[in-house]
Amino acid sequence: MKRVFLTFAAVAAVMTVAAPAAMADEALAKSKNCMACHAVDKKLVGPSYKDVAKKNAGNAAAADLLAQHIMKGSSGVWGAVPMPANANVNAEEAKKLVAWILSLK
Repeated sequence: MKRVFLTFAAVAAVMTVAAPAAMADEALAKSKNCMACHAVDKKLVGPSYKDVAKKNAGNAAAADLLAQHIMKGSSGVWGAVPMPANANVNAEEAKKLVAWILSLK
């Protein structure tokens, strides 16, 4: 019984640490107006963040490339609609956003 309790306590501790970080990054995406065109799990104007994570899984260069797309924009990656540059996002914020996006399953 003690082992079960300790397991639950460990899981609760991990969730307490991980959940605020994930929520904070989603909050950053909302504050930078990313959610106007993207959603976590469904396509809006742009692809869902989960689709972006899936497409870039295993690509070591994806983090840097996606950070550049956030800051400078891109076109032709997901179709005809271009992604405009987001001048309100600095390099540190872009890396934080990309880490969150790539962590989504």
